[in-house]
Amino acid sequence: MIQNDSIVALATPSGAGAIAVIRISGEDAIAIGHSVFRSIKNKDLRLQKSHTLHLGHIVDEQKTLDEVLVSIFKGPNSYTGENTIEISCHGSTYIQQQIIQLLLRKGCRMANPGEFTLRAFLNGKLDLSQAEAVADLISSDNEASHQIAMQQMRGGFSNEIAKLREELLNFASLIELELDFAEEDVEFADRTQFHELLNRIEFVLKRLIDSFAVGNVIKNGIPVAIVGEPNVGKSTLLNALLNEERAIVSEIAGTTRDTIEDELVIGGIGFRFIDTAGIRETEDVVESIGIKKTFEKIEHSQVVVFLFDSSEFKVSGLKLKVELEKIKNQFPLKPLVIIGNKADKLTETEIENIKREIPEILLISAKEKLGVEDLKNQLLSFVNTGALRNNETIVTNTRHYDSLLKALDEIQKVKFGLETNLSSDLMALDIKEALYQFGMITGQVTNDELLGNIFANFCIGK
Repeated sequence: MIQNDSIVALATPSGAGAIAVIRISGEDAIAIGHSVFRSIKNKDLRLQKSHTLHLGHIVDEQKTLDEVLVSIFKGPNSYTGENTIEISCHGSTYIQQQIIQLLLRKGCRMANPGEFTLRAFLNGKLDLSQAEAVADLISSDNEASHQIAMQQMRGGFSNEIAKLREELLNFASLIELELDFAEEDVEFADRTQFHELLNRIEFVLKRLIDSFAVGNVIKNGIPVAIVGEPNVGKSTLLNALLNEERAIVSEIAGTTRDTIEDELVIGGIGFRFIDTAGIRETEDVVESIGIKKTFEKIEHSQVVVFLFDSSEFKVSGLKLKVELEKIKNQFPLKPLVIIGNKADKLTETEIENIKREIPEILLISAKEKLGVEDLKNQLLSFVNTGALRNNETIVTNTRHYDSLLKALDEIQKVKFGLETNLSSDLMALDIKEALYQFGMITGQVTNDELLGNIFANFCIGK
């Protein structure tokens, strides 16, 4: 897996821009850079100090391609742990391609997805969970996902796992030592302390596993289905939330035939709002398909916003309650926000009557944007942001979650063995499996297939 050849890739997004950065990493990276660079002060790149900048030109034989800045990072004090240079050139796509093709002719090869970060991992600059956090940081699109990725990049998660693994490893060594003296029937591992350690590890693992529910929605956004009868203002509400005309608004019932989705960040948390087709009895084939999709979207959402026309409550209140009960019974575990729209048309008496009938109702006017902030606050209350505020470790990676579940299962087996006086050799097998799962998270246990799967999801220049 470890390769010493020099790799090159564009480190900035593809396409034209003010500048572009081309990254080279490998044993010969600085020498290759020197072969195409002409310093304005006649400097030899190979003789320059690490972490320095140099102005000059990239030259292909007698042809000058661009005026550039070259940054030098000498291994092991670089991102990858190898000699690295970064060429900051003008952002023309033609210039980018000309420089990369020149570097390929000089001995570089194109980097694979995530290969710079893979080399950083292989060279001990990052552990595996930190390396995976790099991809999460790049893709973070709100404050919460950015905060979690930064915490993991700083090693918060891996440090917690590494500490547990080290303590368990110490006891595993004592258990193994007992096996060497099996005939003497001696105990080197204090069973009381061992039981306390297992309880502590079990507690931490359960906390980390529970945090995945929060981490997953923060990372991927919380899907919120906006449902209700036709023409009650669902599309108007979506437009009010997004503060733009995203959905078609019409007086004609059944305008929304398909679902419309868009994202909004509230309090640092990403929400994915889904404007669905109105629920009603219809003979329109296309509209019927839209209504079927509505129930599919409710199934896949985590929060349901049920919207109705509060100005029609006196006439359709009974029918409304039947619809609400249907959704509550069909999706009992989903948080349900009941919203009465068009509240600007109500009298004080009508408002009191509706609140008496449906105490948990939130009255708004999507058209006038009244009460929309209250809705945002209510949605935010469904997310457990306490752990986020306290900077606790939050698991967002499905691979980590799977390893934590397996590690917890093994720890519980060891606990059961300890409580039933299971022989040391059998307990040692379960301890080894738990250690293996811990190592899978931090990268102390890896294989080429695992690394290939992880880094294949990275962008090329990272």
